[in-house]
Amino acid sequence: MDTLVEAAVAETLRTGGDDEVRLYVAACAERTVPLFLGMRAGTPDRQADLDLCVESLQGLWCADRALPDAAERVRALEGFPELRPREGGITDVAGTYAFFGVLVLRYALLANASAEAGHALSCGHAALTAVGLLDQSLPGGSVFRAEEEALQKRSLSGDVAGLWEASVASGRERLRAAVSRLPR
Repeated sequence: MDTLVEAAVAETLRTGGDDEVRLYVAACAERTVPLFLGMRAGTPDRQADLDLCVESLQGLWCADRALPDAAERVRALEGFPELRPREGGITDVAGTYAFFGVLVLRYALLANASAEAGHALSCGHAALTAVGLLDQSLPGGSVFRAEEEALQKRSLSGDVAGLWEASVASGRERLRAAVSRLPR
């Protein structure tokens, strides 16, 4: 599979252990899922969906083991409107970023359950695609893409001190940038 994920990162995911795969996807999700949370907060009848995403993020950070209900969580995500095909596709800003937030979480949960590099690569690819779209819509170049690439490398470098904090901060900045793109 050809992905946006850098070759060195992809190789480490393929040759590393389960813990590396799980940490990588937890960090990718932490940086991207806030887009879904922010775009859907306050939407009627979506509180259970928001709760599922927050609880899933928390569980993903226990990278030393698979979530026992990861498959059930994936099935629930697949029922989200963002992942159900519809005629005309997604055409609004909020819908686009919400879609990528859910898609990254889906792949993160699949990778968490299986520890398969392919799912992790799909997770990283979706995260990079989301930030690439965000970068294209904002002045200033590819700030988020470069940051995502650096954080993806960092999550596999063995130096994970502060990774959660950096991922949370990055997710907040991405959400702020995406919100600035919403029509007023």
